[in-house]
Amino acid sequence: MKVLFDHNLPYKLRTELGALSTHEIITASYMGWRELNNGELLRAADENNFEVFVTGDQTLVYEQNLSARRLAIVALSANNWPIIKDYLFHILTAIDSATPGTFQLVDCGAFSRKKPRAR
Repeated sequence: MKVLFDHNLPYKLRTELGALSTHEIITASYMGWRELNNGELLRAADENNFEVFVTGDQTLVYEQNLSARRLAIVALSANNWPIIKDYLFHILTAIDSATPGTFQLVDCGAFSRKKPRAR
């Protein structure tokens, strides 16, 4: 499967998932698409036969009409490596089960600057 990673994801995620799967994982930055906005990026991905777009942008589902897309979108609830590193299996499962024109959110937890309350 041909998978495009958004520029907002940590590089370590690409290398770790690449080691666990046979998917062809390419970053938007590598493709020279760093400056493209969401609509342009999805259009370029469609035109270049990507099947899945993985991003940390959870609002994409509200901003784009996915029904006309040939690729699926997998969004992560966080894009910070220390948070998502324990969810590789969940992310890979979402990629494996992705179908054209769909959106899946993988709940990996979230980054919080709040300190835990003293008890």
